[in-house]
Amino acid sequence: MLMSRNSNAPDNRTLIGFTNLRQARINRPLVIEKGNGIYLTDENGREYIEGTSSFYSAALGFSDPELVEAAIRQMRQLPAYASGLYRTVPAALALGEKLASMAPVSKARVAFASTGSEANDFLIKFMRFRNGHRGEPQRVKVIARALSYHGATVMTAPLGGFPGTARAFNLPMADVITVSQPDYVNNARPGEDEATFNERMLAELEQAIETAGPETVGAMILDPVSFSAGCVVPPAGYLIGVRTLLDRYGILLFDDEVITGFCRTGSMFAAQTFGMRPDCMTLAKALSAAYFPISAIVMDGDFYDGLERGSDDEGIFSHAATYGGHPVAAAVALRTIEIIEERDLLGHVRRVGPQLQRCLASLAGHPLVFNTRGVGLGGAVQLHSLTDAAGARGLAMQDAMMAEGLLLRVVKDTVNFAPPLIITEAEVDELFARFTRALAAVERAEVRP
Repeated sequence: MLMSRNSNAPDNRTLIGFTNLRQARINRPLVIEKGNGIYLTDENGREYIEGTSSFYSAALGFSDPELVEAAIRQMRQLPAYASGLYRTVPAALALGEKLASMAPVSKARVAFASTGSEANDFLIKFMRFRNGHRGEPQRVKVIARALSYHGATVMTAPLGGFPGTARAFNLPMADVITVSQPDYVNNARPGEDEATFNERMLAELEQAIETAGPETVGAMILDPVSFSAGCVVPPAGYLIGVRTLLDRYGILLFDDEVITGFCRTGSMFAAQTFGMRPDCMTLAKALSAAYFPISAIVMDGDFYDGLERGSDDEGIFSHAATYGGHPVAAAVALRTIEIIEERDLLGHVRRVGPQLQRCLASLAGHPLVFNTRGVGLGGAVQLHSLTDAAGARGLAMQDAMMAEGLLLRVVKDTVNFAPPLIITEAEVDELFARFTRALAAVERAEVRP
């Protein structure tokens, strides 16, 4: 029987991720019923600002009528069809052409999936196919950076050694190489400047390649700005240095833009913000503003040519996904990109982003704040961790922010900001006013006798 709207009894039939399952089963979750712009409303009529775009995905906010209409039009014309067996739909072809023209890779080709996890998983699968058919079947290992999150599949979950995931789910790790996150704020040695820190990070990467055996390493996957690690913005020159090093060993560079793609960092793609040249990219989340599940793999021409040669060898490329290139998903994604261009969302981010960065910087010197950082329309406030209780302040902030009507993603003691791209300067101020009230509440609670 369904629960009454305001019941405190558990509605325990649905597994909710990133929770303690027992607690999620016996306590009713926050149930969101409506959304408009940057605001959400729960089942009790309480309003919240969604300050991290619902897992960094709702780039155009909630209830954009043009995206709703794009979905309805496609639903009426052709609601479902699978791309495969020499068949596809116009929206998938048009979206592939559009992404190929936008992406900062040469002679781009595009494949579709449903989620960011799938896109990264499929890309690694493609890499293994390509390398096997070019006489390098041993090149299967993938380098990832500690605390970066690249997905939830058996292949992607171990990437980056995200805390506890591989161990807890008993996932294979033999083909994963983990190197340090280039987090200068937290990982620099005393007296180490950024240039020296970069040199050390690159030296560690090279040593990891040598230890693994360069001939066994196929690719490195990275997110240019790692929100999963607490919005880590790479030091100047790091990503260019990574590219140069990988080229020396013939290792591919996979750019995970699932979170950072489509204007978040002040460029259409974060690779452009940091001058990085990837071999392949993965896109999701803002690709459709999360209005319909879709992701994309963008491959440069040389990588794709390897797939085509392998397909000739086998007589077929034995890969497809039922919802890869789904007509409604593709139509919504295509309209999302059109809206980004028509409304000059990139220019908007460049105008509003500095306001967010000023707000973050204004917390310098606050007794609870260790560091603030950001780029474009993303950022983080890292709190001082309590002695022997890492993450406790983050949990306290989570509760205090919800009490103020603010939803932000907390990573241990770091609070991430990534509001919908449509946010105005006035809304940035309101978001930050709610945050500072929550911060003050946590501070008061800690000094209370």
